[in-house]
Amino acid sequence: MAIDKPAWVKDKKVADDFEVIRTKPYDDYKDHRNDDGCYTLIRIYWDTHEIGVGICDYKHTILKEFRGKRAQDLYVEIFKFNDQHSKNWFKVLDHAAYIGKELKKAEICLALGVEYVQE
Repeated sequence: MAIDKPAWVKDKKVADDFEVIRTKPYDDYKDHRNDDGCYTLIRIYWDTHEIGVGICDYKHTILKEFRGKRAQDLYVEIFKFNDQHSKNWFKVLDHAAYIGKELKKAEICLALGVEYVQE
């Protein structure tokens, strides 16, 4: 079933092959792909009111920890460091999106004073 141009597009131009693509539900177990570059551990430091992100290899060694107060500050710095030092930690875009989502969740928990649990 074709979907007409969404109302939010209003008077904007759309590509000739523009289409609305409906997503399928993502299964956290079946659809997950590991990023073989690294995994991350995220925690809240209540004493300094900061979020910490540990970058770990698959030998379970914490390689670096980044600390900051806002999600955006952290992911910008992590990805900048990754690029500047040619670390190649993030090979799967899903992983980068996950980090952004989890960091925002941690930031909200920090602001509300509630426990953060990493998915």
